[in-house]
Amino acid sequence: KKRRRWGRGSGSGRGKQSGFGHQKSRSTPRAFEGGQTPLYKRLPKIGFFNSSQKSFQILNLSKIQEFITMGRLIPPPDKMITMRDLLYSGIVSQVNDGIKILADGKSKFTSKIHLEVSAASSEAIKAIEASGGTVTCSYFNPLALRALIKPTKFLILPQRARPTPTLMEYYLNREKAGYLSPEIQIRNLKLFGSINSEKALREEHQRFMTMYRASKEAVNRDNDG
Repeated sequence: KKRRRWGRGSGSGRGKQSGFGHQKSRSTPRAFEGGQTPLYKRLPKIGFFNSSQKSFQILNLSKIQEFITMGRLIPPPDKMITMRDLLYSGIVSQVNDGIKILADGKSKFTSKIHLEVSAASSEAIKAIEASGGTVTCSYFNPLALRALIKPTKFLILPQRARPTPTLMEYYLNREKAGYLSPEIQIRNLKLFGSINSEKALREEHQRFMTMYRASKEAVNRDNDG
C-alpha cells in the first residue's frame, strides 16, 4: 500500500502545510533556547579523544594451549600463525583493532608456536620463547587488517602501512617483539624467509587471483560458445 502524501495543496483534501510549516520545519529543534547560546555550548569541554588508542582483542596463553591440545589450532613448524588463523580457528570471535597476547596460564604453556599479532605482554613473549616459539608484533591499520582477514575482497592487495610516529618506538623495541627491530627481522628471515606474513599473504592472493581469472575466462568461453 502506498503511503499517503500530505501537504500537497489545499485543493488536495490532505492539507496545505500539514504541520510541516512553510519550509518544512515541523517542530522546534531539541535544546533550542530561543536564539541565545544553548546550555551545551556554554559548558566547557572535558577530556579528550585519543586517536591512536587501539581496542585489542585479548587472548591468553591458557586458551591457546587449550585449543592446541584439542587439535583446533595446529601450529606449523615453519610458518607464522596470523590473526586470521586465530579467528578462523574460533579461539577469538572478532579481531577489533588487533589481538594482544597476555600471559595468563603461562605456567602450563608448553607448545612451540610462531605467532604474528598486534601486541603481546613481556611475560607472554618470554613464555612462548621459552617453549621454543616466537612472537612477532606487527602494525596493522584498518585497511591492512581487512586485507589480512579477507584478502579475496581485493583485486590488488594494498601494501601495509608503517606505524604512526607515536607507535614507532613500540615496534622498534626488541623486548616488545616489534617487527621493525633488527633482531626480530634477522630471526624471522632465518626461520620463515620474510620479516612478517605479508609476503606469504601476497603469494596466496596471487594464486587465488590466477584461479579466479582462469575460471572467469572459462565461463566467458562457455557463454560465447
